[in-house]
Amino acid sequence: MRVGFAGTPAFAQTALRSILAAGYTVTVVLTQPDRAAGRGMKLTPSPVKQTALEHGIEVLQPAGLKLDGRYADQANTTREQLEAAKLDVLVVAAYGLILPQWVLDLPRWGCLNIHASLLPRWRGAAPIHRAIEAGDQTTGVTIMQMDQGLDTGDMLLSETLAIEADDTTLSLHDKLANLGADLIVQALEQLPKGELLATPQPHEGITYADKILKSEAALDLTLSATELCRKIRAFNPFPGATVNLPGLSEPVKVWNARVLDATSEQAPGRVLAVSAQGIDIATGAGVLRLLELQRPGGKRQSVATFVQSYSSSSA
Repeated sequence: MRVGFAGTPAFAQTALRSILAAGYTVTVVLTQPDRAAGRGMKLTPSPVKQTALEHGIEVLQPAGLKLDGRYADQANTTREQLEAAKLDVLVVAAYGLILPQWVLDLPRWGCLNIHASLLPRWRGAAPIHRAIEAGDQTTGVTIMQMDQGLDTGDMLLSETLAIEADDTTLSLHDKLANLGADLIVQALEQLPKGELLATPQPHEGITYADKILKSEAALDLTLSATELCRKIRAFNPFPGATVNLPGLSEPVKVWNARVLDATSEQAPGRVLAVSAQGIDIATGAGVLRLLELQRPGGKRQSVATFVQSYSSSSA
């Protein structure tokens, strides 16, 4: 079976590695163009590209795939290259470009997407973040037959995963990446045997996971302590939740916190206590205890370390 792969970040890299380890021949990889990264803003290949090059796989990096769009020349060249690859299936995971119909129609068995939610809940760009932010107790991975809609295709395989009370987007990402990698190998095993059952998504329970914006980082202390704690976990590692503390000119990032009291009613934003155990802040409902913080330009610090300088600077 001739497999193509389209993906860009670490989530997709995990799946590509699993497909290769299972012995499948990946003939071509689509990934985003190299991006400037790091302090030196050096052009850096995506994690998927790095793995493809390690295995001698042809890498295509068009900036667009619309045959009549801004990058039409790149798109038409990519089309010729994909046609020459004679793909049986294209596996897609967090690629970053919308696939036009010509791509969906090209492989013998179409395009299979690894989506990090239990569809139809959390269609869209940020399903892991939004599941944690919403307080979902479970999530999972869906292998989907792609169509032109936004994560609307028929479901082929799915598996549920519990969201633990201390899960952040980073920790849940890694769990779901591994689960997705296992499921896509299972799907590839069943695909040529005709064993995959396509199930249309239900019309009930549809939600959309909007892209995470940096502007969401600032914590609104009129929300409840429970909601704020979820946001802190959801925004770890990106964009990192921020809070303004009395005596400091710039917001600090909050990487870890817990609900100290879910029912206390005091003026939101008021700092109630500062100690090595935590900085306690009143919220719209309850008290939030900050446990790990980071000043702008600094390193992450436990609250015990942070308050040593904070107490003196805010005195």
